[in-house]
Parts: sequence; structure tokens; C-alpha cells
Amino acid sequence: MNQVAQSRTKLKSDRDGMVVAHRTRGMVLRFIILVLASMFALYPMLIVVGAAFDPHNTLVGARIIPQNPSLDNFALLFSGSQTPILRWLLNSILVSGISTIIVLTLTTLAAYSLSRFRFRGRRTTLTLMLVVQVFPTVASLVAFYLLLDQLGNIIPILGLNTLGGLILLYCSSALGANAFLMKGYFDTIPRELDESAKVDGAGEWTTFTSIILPLIRPILAVIGILTFIGTFNDFLLPRVFLRDAEVYTLAVGLSTFIGNNFAVNWGVFAAGALIGALPITVVFLLLQTQFISGLAQGAVKG
Repeated sequence: MNQVAQSRTKLKSDRDGMVVAHRTRGMVLRFIILVLASMFALYPMLIVVGAAFDPHNTLVGARIIPQNPSLDNFALLFSGSQTPILRWLLNSILVSGISTIIVLTLTTLAAYSLSRFRFRGRRTTLTLMLVVQVFPTVASLVAFYLLLDQLGNIIPILGLNTLGGLILLYCSSALGANAFLMKGYFDTIPRELDESAKVDGAGEWTTFTSIILPLIRPILAVIGILTFIGTFNDFLLPRVFLRDAEVYTLAVGLSTFIGNNFAVNWGVFAAGALIGALPITVVFLLLQTQFISGLAQGAVKG
């Protein structure tokens, strides 16, 4: 009996040791993958930081930590009379901020009506919203150009080479997918809340603003951040529809530093890229709690 008990104890001990070894190998493997993925993701950003503080103004032999770091690239960036970096940054913030506010407003109203109301053509509207998103933006450039050209004759601030026209394009292209996404989030909110509010005498608008709207702050933060980042970093539409340097966005303005084959200013370009990352970082830090909450709830309820 003692031998049997000892063999069982030894077998259990060996089994526990194998489990611990298996878990240890798994943890080591996950740690190695995490380190490699982090290095892969951070390396380009570190190269940009190093190039921004490298006075040689080149990417040849670029290092993460330059030998003689200086602020020469930033001084050259702000001293150029032909490169109004602050003006470009302000244009990008205005375009992205106003587009985000308009998109959130229209998207919320559209998603609420599609989720809570039943009307003729509702299913067709949802289908069309998805179908429109299938076509890439490049396929619509000619139509957008003609639209702004004709609209500028009636409303000059919404024509070609204007920030208003660019905002109009961003709002029109971002409404469909965001409304469909938010509509799914509205569907997760119990309708009993609406019915309880109506029993207490609240109208549709009061129910929406006082009860439903506070509950959708996470999805508002998600769509707001994604819309702001998408419009702030966009290059194609501003490059096609903006012609004067005074109305350039930051992405288009920075491209002028590397668009000249005889004077490619990589260091100045990297310095401008760091400055352009500040607004996105600030917005994300302000809304990160709601953003993470929105992603988590969407993963569970979606």
C-alpha cells in the first residue's frame, strides 16, 4: 500500500511539474512574441524621433539615438517663410474637429432613428449605407471634384480649394459606416428605458438627450477618435482639392519637404511629423477611458 501511495504521489508530482513547465514555456513564448511585436511597432517611430533631432537632415545611417542631437530641424521648420507649419496644423485641427462634430451629430441622429423607429424604406436605407461603403474613395474623386466645382459657384466657402469643401467631403464619406456601427450599439440598449421614460411623460427628444445619449458615450468616443484620426492623417483628398499653401492641411504641407528631388528634407519632415502627432495624442488621452470602454462593450455585446 505504501508503494502504491508513493507511486501515486510521484505520478502526481511529475504531472504537476509538467503542467508548471508547460505554463512556463507558454509564458516565455508569449513574452518573446510581445517583445518582438513591440519592437516591430516602435522601431519606425523611434527612427522618426531620431531623424527629427539629427542635424544631418538625412535618413542615411539614421539612428534611434543621434550622435549630436540638436533642434536645428525644428528651427528650420518654423523659420521657413514658405512653410507655415502652424497654419497647416491649425487647418488640420479645424478640418478634423469640425468634421468629427458634424459626423457625430448626424450619425447619432441617424442611428437613433434607424434603431428605434420603424418606417418604410428602413431596411433599404441600411443596405444602401453598406453598399456605398464598398466603393473606394478614389473612384469618387471625379464626382467630388465636379460637385465642389459647381457648389463653389453657389456657396464659395464650400467650393474647390476651401476647407469647407473638404469638411463636406469628409462628412459625406464617413456618415454611412459610422451610422451603421452606432445603430448596432443602440440596439444593445434595452427598449424598456424608452418605454419607462414615455410612461413618465417624456417625449422622444427628451428620452434621447436625457436617457439614451449618456449611455452611448463609449461609442461616441470610439467614432470620434477614429474620425478625428482618419481626417487628420488623410492625404489623398486634401492633395487633390487644395491648391494654395495657405489652405494646406498638415499632411499635404509636410509632403512638400520630400517632394523635391533636389532637396529632400527628411529631418524637417520628421520634426513636422512629431508636431503633428501632438493633437492626436491629446485627443486620445482625453478620451482613452471612454474609448477602451467602448471597445470592450462592443466586443461583448457586438
